[in-house]
Amino acid sequence: MKSRYRRTAVVGAILLLQAVCALFFVSDILLSVFGLYPAPISWQSREILEIGAALGLVLGLGLGAFALASALRDGARTRDRLRLATSAFEDLLEQRFADWGLTAAEREVALFAIKGLSISEIAALRETSEGTVKAQSAAIYRKAGVNGRGALLSLFVEDMMDQRAEGQVPEPPQITQALKRSAGG
Repeated sequence: MKSRYRRTAVVGAILLLQAVCALFFVSDILLSVFGLYPAPISWQSREILEIGAALGLVLGLGLGAFALASALRDGARTRDRLRLATSAFEDLLEQRFADWGLTAAEREVALFAIKGLSISEIAALRETSEGTVKAQSAAIYRKAGVNGRGALLSLFVEDMMDQRAEGQVPEPPQITQALKRSAGG
């Protein structure tokens, strides 16, 4: 928590310094454009102000680069976690479908139903009648021991939650380590 507070304080200080630097340069340009010249200062003082302002802008550039790199790393980590979760969910689907003894056609219908497609959409995609899809759906629900699409989906959600509770689905730090091992890193 302290490191987060320090980081926030440093970022705030750099942003404040950058704002002051930008104000210096913009005010200098505007004063020149409108012909308003404040009391002259020594060239040494002016050089120090310009160096400080330039340093503030460079620090802001570094902060922006750091923030971008951090966001890219977080995005990559999130994509990796999503890929692992998707793989675990697909494995769970296949395991359940095998346990229930679904036919290839029933598996396809079940996948479409879980994705949220309607009976007519599934029929159109499979180039079959809605009656066939309804019959296959009824067979799926019977074999799964549920009474509808919502209950079917909830079985998989509950299974994923149970696997997470039992430690079968890795927690985020374990996911990152597993990815590094699988990539040889």
